[in-house]
Amino acid sequence: MSAMPGTAFPSDAQRAAARVLVVGDVMLDRYWFGDVHRISPEAPVPVVHVSRSEDRLGGAANVARNAAVLGAHVTLVGLVGEDDSGRAIARLCEEGGVHADLVVDTVLPTTLKLRVMGRQQQLLRVDFEQRPPAGVLSNLAARVAVHLADHDVVVLSDYAKGVLDQVPELIALAKARGCVILVDPKGDDYSRYRGATLVTPNQAEMREAVGRWRDEEQLAERAQHLRQALDLEALLVTRSELGMTLYTAEGRDHVEAQAREVFDVSGAGDTVIATLAVMRAAGLDLHTAMRWANLAGGIVVGKLGTSIITPEELDPPPTR
Repeated sequence: MSAMPGTAFPSDAQRAAARVLVVGDVMLDRYWFGDVHRISPEAPVPVVHVSRSEDRLGGAANVARNAAVLGAHVTLVGLVGEDDSGRAIARLCEEGGVHADLVVDTVLPTTLKLRVMGRQQQLLRVDFEQRPPAGVLSNLAARVAVHLADHDVVVLSDYAKGVLDQVPELIALAKARGCVILVDPKGDDYSRYRGATLVTPNQAEMREAVGRWRDEEQLAERAQHLRQALDLEALLVTRSELGMTLYTAEGRDHVEAQAREVFDVSGAGDTVIATLAVMRAAGLDLHTAMRWANLAGGIVVGKLGTSIITPEELDPPPTR
């Protein structure tokens, strides 16, 4: 049985009433699974005999899928190409209970990450991506504006693929509607996220933004300075085996990581911010939402590839 964070898991009705809008870099994660029995005679590389292929939602689409599995009403706004990968994303969203309002560009290819797997180990990743033109992004902002009135929480999932180049405009639109705004950031220019409710860098991203710290006191000092400079309600640093640390005007709140074996960290940040969004939209405060997100992150890293967390995994029935 999973360790409980201390506050009851939201009921089915509470989670069904949660309305989450996800905006960001949508991508398709494609896996080729196979076996390796020999080294290529052409180069010192393994030869993978592919036995099956599997497509999964990635990036912002994985955030949306995770939120939908937890029971929320979820809308996804993003950008895809007029290609097989874009159609696969639309199909997977429909199958996963995500309402996808996708801008389709006839020239831009859908972002695709192809992973070649041998005996459950990743051997190679091949990325297909291209930054979108500005004209396409104006269409995306218009679609976001339409959906804001019907959602309580907005998640901005930034994978630095270009869809959130106009993120200040999106934050302004969401703030005007009174939405809670959660940001999964990228890069070192966090001024782009000024005015959001919460920003969730991991340790590496935090170092990129504020530099290295010598101890917890200095990290807290820099985190609070960044939070205040960006006019954030909170800053949440996800810290792998060290757990998570939340910085607010009231101070520092830390939760230890759930002890379990790490198998694959792919998409773990997506699961964390999706859980935060659903818990917040269901009425939980940020401190309690963080604890459920920490539990979800601890579970998902034990799974292969971009994966989901079910309500049953977070809130299992009592053991007899």
